[in-house]
Parts: sequence; C-alpha cells; structure tokens
Amino acid sequence: MLNAVLDLVLPPACAGCGAKGACCCPRCFDALTASPARRVPVPRPRGLPDCWSAAPYEGAVRRMIVAYKERGAVALAGVLAEAVTRTVLTAMGEAGGWGGGRFAVVPVPSARRSVRGRGHDPVGRLAVLVAARLRALGLDAEPWAGLGQCRRVADQAGLSRSLRAVNLAGSLQVVPAAKGPPAAGALLLDDIVTTGATLAEAARALHAAGIAVPLAATVGATRRRS
Repeated sequence: MLNAVLDLVLPPACAGCGAKGACCCPRCFDALTASPARRVPVPRPRGLPDCWSAAPYEGAVRRMIVAYKERGAVALAGVLAEAVTRTVLTAMGEAGGWGGGRFAVVPVPSARRSVRGRGHDPVGRLAVLVAARLRALGLDAEPWAGLGQCRRVADQAGLSRSLRAVNLAGSLQVVPAAKGPPAAGALLLDDIVTTGATLAEAARALHAAGIAVPLAATVGATRRRS
C-alpha cells in the first residue's frame, strides 16, 4: 500500500535503471523484450513443457521483476505482459501455431499467504493481461485461474534442485470448485523459471485433469547451471 501511495507522490523512475520519466525506460524495455527464446533448465525436470522466457533473469530485468512482484510496482504489469506476449508469439511461430483452437492462459498460483503479504497476485494479473493481448491479436486465449495449492510448501529460496522438486511434488491441483477450463490446451505462465520444478508440477496437475500443456512462458529465466 505504501509503495502505491509513493508512486502517486514521487516522480516516476525506471524500475530497471532508475532513470527518471517512466516506470520502464526504452533501454530497459529493449532489454526485456529483445531476446525471447527457449530457455530450458538443465537438467530438465520430468514433465516440463516446452519452456520459453522473455529474457535472462539478471540486471535490469531482474530489478523490474522484483519491483513488480515484491515491491508492489503494479504499473510494470503492462510492460511485463507485453514481454511475455511477444515471447509466446515467438514460441508459437517456431512451433507452427496453436492449431487455431481456444486455449487457456494458466497462472502458476502463489500461496495465499504470499498474496496477502504482497497485496496482489502478480502472476494472476499477468495472465489476464497476456490473454487480453493475445485475443487482440486474433488468438482465442482466455485466462483461467484453475490451479491451486493443495498443501503448504516451504520457501524455495536456498533449496537445491532436488529439494525443490521434493518440496513441490504433489503440491498443486485443479481447484475442485473451479469451472471447467475454457479449452483443452493450456499455456502455463510464471514470472521466473529456475530449476523448472514449479512449472513441471503445475503441468503435472493439469495433465492429471486431462488438460494438455504444450508450452510454458515466463518473464525471466535464471542462467542454466548443470
């Protein structure tokens, strides 16, 4: 809440580099959108869909994601959504499109305590904006917040690759009370991919409900490490 109030009082500055004039300057926007690519964690976790990101999670891109996700800089939502939309279009172009059918844009859910602490649902907001942009471009996309946590998980920070997989295994499900998905296929959406364990668990939960997941997209991707 305090960050939102300060945004109204103080002159805007770029969240990526601090330059005055906008929440994202042209140079940082270029850093965010210039290199959409397939960025698959190595080793690749079992069940991970084809995984694309807008940019490496470093420098200005990292600072913008952190400002949006952890510091309430919701004015960055449109910028990040634009980066993800361009990434999805690039991925679909390489794969030959989505086949012309309707598909769901599914955000990886945050824990309720995290949403309360942040005061907003960053990935859920991005899913709505990305779906709207894809529809404006003629694709039959609909946001669908049908995934939810079915048990508590530990904070992922500091966990090894193997411990992250154990921590997340079986933690997500299609929410029983959710209406059916708007399509048989799903585009998974998250802010960052590190080991891929979260996206793989989300894909597993969707597959268990009979929903295909050919693609996952994120804003940032940490550098590959073996």
